[in-house]
Amino acid sequence: MNSIANRLITLNVPQGSLAVCFIGQAGVIIKTPAGELAGIDLYLSDCCNRFFGFKRLMPKLLSPDELEFDFVISTHAHYDHFDPDSIPPLLEPEKTRFIGALDCKEECEKLGIPENKCIWLEKQRTVRAGSMHITATTCDHGPHTPHAVGLCIECSGKRVVIAGDTCYREEIAIELGELRADIMFAPINGMFGNLNEAQAAQFFSIAKPKLAVPCHYWNFAEHHGDPGIFKDEMTSKYPNQPFRLMAMGEILII
Repeated sequence: MNSIANRLITLNVPQGSLAVCFIGQAGVIIKTPAGELAGIDLYLSDCCNRFFGFKRLMPKLLSPDELEFDFVISTHAHYDHFDPDSIPPLLEPEKTRFIGALDCKEECEKLGIPENKCIWLEKQRTVRAGSMHITATTCDHGPHTPHAVGLCIECSGKRVVIAGDTCYREEIAIELGELRADIMFAPINGMFGNLNEAQAAQFFSIAKPKLAVPCHYWNFAEHHGDPGIFKDEMTSKYPNQPFRLMAMGEILII
């Protein structure tokens, strides 16, 4: 079994905490004290190469059949967030439910995923997912992706905020700041309607999470994104904002 999967399976999360694992691109896995697993924006295949010519450059840390998730979550239907090669096997276990933005509905129908396994997210709507409360937050991924959302996942007295694919909007950073996130992820690739390194640093400085983590870089040559530039921006301009460059497969207990 893959070491990442084994580590997550055997990990006991203390009460009052959450485990947060970064698996690259925009992928995050959360484990709760109750043992629930939620996989967010998991890109586990190389399907974007087949569909769009965007070759995967980073290794695959996880296969869809290595973990049984309680919830698989997609912030929007772009295939690096809704992986059509991985979603069906991820949803094979009876217990697993899909939670996704409204534009994922058509994609789920194409894949023959039963409606009763799906929960749809609209901005500012909160859904109960086991011991977690998941709220769809505002993001701006451009006019062609109006249903894209960010996420606030609350459990065990902790808040994990996923900014989602978004461009720079000060009002969104302010709105997310009101959530008082324990950890927040935001893209730094600066392409296709996303924050670049400098914008993400400024965004975090306004939102003020307890820990800021950049994502959405290195997996595709076409997507750009340099964590070194982001680090320089943070240390030179926003030295009071805690941040971390998470390695692929790194697990934090928050």
